[in-house]
Amino acid sequence: MTAIRSDALSRALDTPAEPSLRPLPPEVAELLRSLEAPARLAAHLRAVHDVAVERADWVEDRYPGLAVGRDAVIFGAATHDVGKTLHPGELSGPGSAHEAAGRDLLLDHGFAPGLARFAATHATWDGPAVTIEDLLVSTADKVWKDKRVPDLEDRLVQALAAATGREPWEEYLALDDLLTRLGADAAHRLAFQAAFPICQ
Repeated sequence: MTAIRSDALSRALDTPAEPSLRPLPPEVAELLRSLEAPARLAAHLRAVHDVAVERADWVEDRYPGLAVGRDAVIFGAATHDVGKTLHPGELSGPGSAHEAAGRDLLLDHGFAPGLARFAATHATWDGPAVTIEDLLVSTADKVWKDKRVPDLEDRLVQALAAATGREPWEEYLALDDLLTRLGADAAHRLAFQAAFPICQ
């Protein structure tokens, strides 16, 4: 049974996809292997991570003077649902127990609080202490499957406009263009995720 689980997980972490999906950061892949994470979860994290890399590159190119933790955004996207290893029922159904559990799991494995926080904040992006990094991770967790959340996008637009001094409409148009482009590949990412079992 463990060999089958390891094989499915390895395929989710390493299998080429169409269009191509970047591999997860090595420390995240190793963590998922050590936790014997469900292959479906690994595939999901890989898809969201891939979108987050695109988002982080976009921010870096469009806002070269903006202090955004690129590596934090990428790590946050790659681990945002890691708590579902402890709450596997939330892989196929609703629930938020995985959020705090994921943060605590990452802390227990030696990851810094500033990185572990995304596991707890990715679904609660409307709080007063939310950063641009939090908003980028939350948006990646939606747009990977071409889901648009107007309130979340408005919050990100306002944060970008405030940070850059640009007009909100200008930021909205640029963000909308990016999210539309990223959403165009959603069917491929969904098919990749669906190819792996929820339970091994």
